[in-house]
Amino acid sequence: MAAFNFGALAELYPCKGRGGARSPVTYYRFETAAEAIRYAIEELPPALLNGAILEIDEDRYHKDQIRAFYDSKEFPLTRREARDRAANGHKQG
Repeated sequence: MAAFNFGALAELYPCKGRGGARSPVTYYRFETAAEAIRYAIEELPPALLNGAILEIDEDRYHKDQIRAFYDSKEFPLTRREARDRAANGHKQG
């Protein structure tokens, strides 16, 4: 994956589905792209993630790209699964 700035200001537009009329349900602004990506993957209902658009420095990313950023080893934030394990007293590894 090419270098990606997880610290850049990001805007997230969750939308229902692809195709047909796609009107944004809500607009979110995040201080970092990493926060926007984590929110999109961990908090958005699947129906809204399917049509979501993440905009960073006028570049737009869709569901599969957002998921790839979240799954990349460069993703700087703790993922939900790791936070849940830590909260339950389990060690990572």
